Amino acid sequence: MAPRPAWKGYLKLSLVTCAVELSGATTQSEKVSFRTLNRQTGNAVRRQYMDSVSGKPVDDKNEVRGYEVEKDEFLIIEDEDIEAVQIESSHTLSLDSFVEKADVDPVYIEKPYYLTPADKVSEEAFAVIRQALEDKKMAGLARIVLYQRERPCLIEPFGKGMLLTTLRYGDTVRQAEDAYDGMDKLKLDQDLLELATRTIERKKGKFDPATFEDRYEKAVLDLIKSRKKSGKKVSVRETEEKPSNVINLFDALKKSLAAGEQKAAGKAASKEAPGKVQAKKPAPRKKAPPTRKAPSGKPKS
Repeated sequence: MAPRPAWKGYLKLSLVTCAVELSGATTQSEKVSFRTLNRQTGNAVRRQYMDSVSGKPVDDKNEVRGYEVEKDEFLIIEDEDIEAVQIESSHTLSLDSFVEKADVDPVYIEKPYYLTPADKVSEEAFAVIRQALEDKKMAGLARIVLYQRERPCLIEPFGKGMLLTTLRYGDTVRQAEDAYDGMDKLKLDQDLLELATRTIERKKGKFDPATFEDRYEKAVLDLIKSRKKSGKKVSVRETEEKPSNVINLFDALKKSLAAGEQKAAGKAASKEAPGKVQAKKPAPRKKAPPTRKAPSGKPKS
């Protein structure tokens, strides 16, 4: 079942325009969620807004947005006022500039969405824009109004369609220099560096999200299943010992590398005979020394 579109509008490249729709590329629906209960009755509780002065509950129909212009002085903003705010990016993704994806600093990447043509009529124009981006190995920069806020975004070819990724504004990203302030540039020991690079090389692999597992989520589900089955309080597992600071970096890297090589050798040996224990080959039999023939003729006296 196709996901419900989060946005519908138009994709525009110069004079080429096509109808498109946006759907979320990620979901949280499979995650464990909890409800708040009344411990005494076991009933679920619900939240309700209370008037900050009178202390009385407020009906849904009387809830309205308010913008604080002075302390405790608010300007009321109705839903119709918000809906009346329309700018180009409310309904059109205009591709005005293009960049290489590698030039976009990962710290600005926010949330991905799938971008697809909204109807059959738009498929050809959509495919032309997508193919042009792929041929040039470029991504387009645009703006989009999502959830009552305009966001910069990056649009790039992805599979048969395109991927739209919302970006963070520059003034919302802290500069790395602030976080790294006080860190000195060190002169590194080449032997240590070689051990570290050998460890990285040995662990090199291909990105495969199928190997990711939310182990905390699994532990919570196991707890729920156990409580459901027994009804008893689950005993707390002992937490793993926290790693201590490395005292001798050289020894730690050597041990890490040796352990990894030993593990790799064990895997290679198990692949030779999967599911079987290899029988030990019998030791080669020693050849008996050759018998010496007696010399011909009469023996000497």
